Amino acid sequence: MDKNTIVAPSLLAANFLEIGKEVEMVNRSEAGWLHLDVMDGQFVPNISFGIPVITAVKKLAKKVCDVHLMIEHPEQYAEAFKKAGADILTVHAEACVHLHRNIQQIKSLGMKAGVALNPHTPVQILENVISDIDVVLVMSVNPGFGGQSFIPQTLPKLRQLKALIQQHQSQALIEVDGGITVANAAEIVAAGADVLVAGNTVFSAPDPEAVIRQLRNAK
Repeated sequence: MDKNTIVAPSLLAANFLEIGKEVEMVNRSEAGWLHLDVMDGQFVPNISFGIPVITAVKKLAKKVCDVHLMIEHPEQYAEAFKKAGADILTVHAEACVHLHRNIQQIKSLGMKAGVALNPHTPVQILENVISDIDVVLVMSVNPGFGGQSFIPQTLPKLRQLKALIQQHQSQALIEVDGGITVANAAEIVAAGADVLVAGNTVFSAPDPEAVIRQLRNAK
């Protein structure tokens, strides 16, 4: 595993009129993943983009395509997102009645399986599946909208999750999404994060590639 933090710029914050250029910037950068948020207006109070956009982005992207489904009934769409180009497919624990089945479905399609937790959801909910998960995505804001402030309670939650992963000898990476900045990245990494998702922090910066480099080197 990369000794530095994996940075996953969130395309939701990109300039959609220049989407190709934005993806090419991420390709040039030190980012390891490209984070793609899919929202259905039901599970979260917003609608983003879906399969056609991811299919187009995949044709250009040279980074791991990290697809985060903030949708109800994700099992109905897993195969379509695989075809669109998802390398990692993350579903919300809160949206899955049969979470173990969802994880197995994603893996059977040849993708890495991620499980996301909303701010109010305790990490203990993953105790019986943590050994099967490749990525745990901890939401450090309430999902649905970019530009929100980091929720401080996320830090002890990350430490709890790290302990759970170690206890079960899981290989799961800890990904954190929401309110991440150059100023708070180091303490988030210190609490256990392996992957930092950053939207506005990257795409609104005068030099996005420099910001990605700073986040990657956060210690």
